[in-house]
Amino acid sequence: MKLVRLIANLGYGSRKQVALMFREGRITDPDGEVLYADDKVGHADVRIDGEPLDPPAGLVLMLHKPTGYTCSTRDPGRIVFDLLPPRFRLRSPALSPVGRLDRETSGLLLMTDDGALLHRIISPKSKLAKVYEARLAGDLRGDEGATFASGGLMLESETTPLAPATLQALAPRHARLSLTEGRYHQVRRMFAAVGNHVEALHRSRIGGLELGDLGEGQWRPLHAADLDRLFGDDP
Repeated sequence: MKLVRLIANLGYGSRKQVALMFREGRITDPDGEVLYADDKVGHADVRIDGEPLDPPAGLVLMLHKPTGYTCSTRDPGRIVFDLLPPRFRLRSPALSPVGRLDRETSGLLLMTDDGALLHRIISPKSKLAKVYEARLAGDLRGDEGATFASGGLMLESETTPLAPATLQALAPRHARLSLTEGRYHQVRRMFAAVGNHVEALHRSRIGGLELGDLGEGQWRPLHAADLDRLFGDDP
């Protein structure tokens, strides 16, 4: 792929704008030597204003989503792309959230431009566990775990029961829930179905991948070892 197209696809600008960056001498090799648009160099050997290029197509990243942000590109309020470099919104292929967290849910969000990987993660066949911690308005009764694990819980307006999910009570009004589906507002609707209300919700884990020490609003690209953990059993 020609350098102008490569850099434009990473969102640094239109092809015309990238061509101007070449003419201005802003694109160099690691030693600071100016590159030209027809040079043949590897992705890792290109610098823009002295900084390495963003990861190439096939990018997967994890973001610690705060509350108050939506997983959208068009919402008039704050969106998760506001937490990333602005050019990430312009990448081609496009960077997309892997599933969604609603505005008032925080925690682990994956994003990728790899469509096949996205579908593998969200496919019910993968049975990747998503682990949430819920702060509740009322005390747990004690029978919620059996209800969620039964595989027979039916959410309002749906015709297919939920797959079994695992509940761990952490405190009278604090629970950890592990599920393998991703229905609309599922955790909130599950607790509503047993007469409770979720006041705060946080996703801490997907498959074997955890947030670790990633701070709220921070992100990092994932590497091969991270993806191995994602599809493995252990974090």
